[in-house]
Amino acid sequence: MHARVSQQIQDARITQLEAEVNRLQQELGQDEDAEKIVNKHIKLLHRYNEAKDAAQMLIGRLANLKETTVRQIHNDLDLPIGD
Repeated sequence: MHARVSQQIQDARITQLEAEVNRLQQELGQDEDAEKIVNKHIKLLHRYNEAKDAAQMLIGRLANLKETTVRQIHNDLDLPIGD
């Protein structure tokens, strides 16, 4: 009897894990391989970093024009100071 209950618990866990795998495949793209997903994320991070760098340059110029510090501009605009 104990072996049957243990097997039922294992079967239920396997079913849960298979459902989780299916959900993740749907979320990530069922036919996309891991390399494509990683490359997509790298491209998105690169675009994000470029936008962030451009924003920081503009904040620096604004600070220069206002004769204040970048930190003060961040405070004035309620922007985070660190990453």
